[in-house]
Amino acid sequence: MNYVRYRIDGEEKYGLVEGDLVRELTGNFLLPDSSLNGQSSKLEAVQLLLPVQPSKVVCVGLNYYQHAQEMNLELPEEPVLFLKPPTSVLAPYGEISLPPASKQVDYEAELAIVIGKTLRRVSEVEAVAGIFGYTCANDVTARDLQKKDGQWTRAKSFDTFCPLGPWVTTDLEPGNLDISLTVNGSIKQFSNTGDFITPVPQLISYISQVMTLLPGDIVLTGTPAGIGPLQDGDEVVVHIDQIGSLVNYARSI
Repeated sequence: MNYVRYRIDGEEKYGLVEGDLVRELTGNFLLPDSSLNGQSSKLEAVQLLLPVQPSKVVCVGLNYYQHAQEMNLELPEEPVLFLKPPTSVLAPYGEISLPPASKQVDYEAELAIVIGKTLRRVSEVEAVAGIFGYTCANDVTARDLQKKDGQWTRAKSFDTFCPLGPWVTTDLEPGNLDISLTVNGSIKQFSNTGDFITPVPQLISYISQVMTLLPGDIVLTGTPAGIGPLQDGDEVVVHIDQIGSLVNYARSI
């Protein structure tokens, strides 16, 4: 099932996408008492918002074998973690701001995990039970600043540097999903989550030993090979099998 946040007639709502319809829910789909209220709208008539509003975005820095080869990096003994602030998230069709501080802003297609339960020091089995669903993400990165700073906080944290969407898909097996990214219709990245170095259950359990994951939090699972720069006016699309497409536009500021 595909769950969304959306705006229609000036009101923000939660819904369930079925075909070309959005069936309205009584409240946040992350809450156990959320249910259909009998109202619906055409999908084309609504404005898609961020599917969730995370308290934090936890990311893994290197999680595809081919990407490690591309970057000429040794495989990590443990997942390499970093954070993106909640102010970096961006809704579908929103504009990725290319800041004047950077001369090279790169795209990075990623599978995003949406946490559904509070998770603290959980096993891999408990980790899987605490996942609500999955969505598409773009871990936008100021590559030149990443190299200059010697650490990743500034390069990963600009406003709009974490597009998410278009919705949260449940009942999904994350271990064998095709993932791709196009810029202006040209394929730049293509891989499969079967290339993960650290699979989803192990990754969530590992993170939960460090920090408590809350409902609505996002975990980005790394990007495949093929990263590259965005230019003013580019249309960038992340597509993940069984989820859908996240569309955004790059704009210089």
